[in-house]
Amino acid sequence: MGELARRLGITEKTVTGVVDRLEREGHVQRERSPEDRRVIRCRLTASGARLHRKLDRTVLQGLGRMLEHLDATDRRALFRILEKLIASARPKARPGG
Repeated sequence: MGELARRLGITEKTVTGVVDRLEREGHVQRERSPEDRRVIRCRLTASGARLHRKLDRTVLQGLGRMLEHLDATDRRALFRILEKLIASARPKARPGG
């Protein structure tokens, strides 16, 4: 749950609330790690996987509609900027680690 919060850039409390709702709706299930019972993993159910595919299609279609308004030069510039932003958001390697 902590890793999910970090990846999403939100608090663990917020993640817990979201996962609680997704679990109640049958989209995820919590699983405790057999190695460390303090670790809780969230796994998509079949219903959650279907919802993910539907949301993914919707987002991709929306992005496609937005990008069609840009010419090739503008799209390349946008992708270059996005690549820089993604690279800057990645955790930096720690010395000796």
